[in-house]
Amino acid sequence: MKVSFILILFFLVTGFSFSQVSASAVVNSTAAVVEPIEITKSVDLHFGNVISGYNPGRVILSPEGSRTAYGLQLSPANPGQVSAAEAVVKHGNYNYSITLPENFKLFNENNPNQFLLIDDFTAIPELSGEDLDILKIGATLNLEANQAAGFYTNSSGFNVTVSYN
Repeated sequence: MKVSFILILFFLVTGFSFSQVSASAVVNSTAAVVEPIEITKSVDLHFGNVISGYNPGRVILSPEGSRTAYGLQLSPANPGQVSAAEAVVKHGNYNYSITLPENFKLFNENNPNQFLLIDDFTAIPELSGEDLDILKIGATLNLEANQAAGFYTNSSGFNVTVSYN
């Protein structure tokens, strides 16, 4: 009995204990890798032939490709190349957002000091397949009064960005 008492006293004094000091659980983990979103341009934005006037004007090119002129004239006999921009968006079954530029400048090939400003970009996605959309893009072309004649372009192009929501 004396030995039992000494052992109990030893465990109490040293703080040695037989209680549980840790526990663990198994946690599973998963991940789903999604195809990256893709955008590929198929058609450029073309406003066609525009006749400058004595006043400022603008041409609105809808995403469907129709033009409306304000303060200037369009050439009915020779409209030139007219097309809304188009791009194919591959997005799987996921929603996405579209980011368009605020504005973009076209420069006169013969006089880079002369430019046209494009703004008010609009885009309409049309379902083309289960995971594909055709993104149609329109904008507004702004002309100054007595805008210098010439071919206006900008080879750097503008960015259209699509991102998963």
